[in-house]
Amino acid sequence: MDKKQIDRINELARKKKSEGLTEAEAAEQAALRQQYITEWRENTKAMLEGIVIQRPDGTKEPLKKKAPTIKH
Repeated sequence: MDKKQIDRINELARKKKSEGLTEAEAAEQAALRQQYITEWRENTKAMLEGIVIQRPDGTKEPLKKKAPTIKH
């Protein structure tokens, strides 16, 4: 997502607070936000997949996904 799109998200957010959005603007805002969230998730996932843990004995292993915990 480029700077222009992020600026547009912020512009629409300010307009929504001050005067409200038209249906077209609200749809544009929702689409831009969804794109931003999707790209953020992909970037975060890629960053986490690149993390390697080095043990005291010098061995390295990739970060593993934590198993879900069950709450009662």
